[in-house]
Amino acid sequence: MKIDITYLQRSIYALTLAFKFLQQYSENDIEFDIYRSAVIKEFEIVLELSGKLLKKALKNFFHSPKAVEKLYFKDIFREAGIHNLITIDEVDRWFEYRNNRNSTSHDYGEQFANETLVLIEQFIIDAKNLAMEISKHDS
Repeated sequence: MKIDITYLQRSIYALTLAFKFLQQYSENDIEFDIYRSAVIKEFEIVLELSGKLLKKALKNFFHSPKAVEKLYFKDIFREAGIHNLITIDEVDRWFEYRNNRNSTSHDYGEQFANETLVLIEQFIIDAKNLAMEISKHDS
């Protein structure tokens, strides 16, 4: 059975649109704040979904599903790199995305938002590539 990536694709699309609309406004506009909030929310959703779905794709490479379930976020992406599901550069970037989120996980203020916005363009590319790779695998 193929891994269902529908919600991941929808979230990536929502992130892409929110980021596109965000760029149409200046930081002084209320619309900027609205779209920035949407970008941050979708960034976090895509980040979490990517890890969960990648775990399912990795089950084909482990001796038991329980072994995969014990993996933490960084281990999931490290294993994905080892098994050529993503490149080593992508592994490093996924670590950076996660570190950005974790370093300010309780500070959803302007600094966190601005640090995240810098990552979004490449994050969208990496998320699309990951979704495509995950869709090739059975759960």
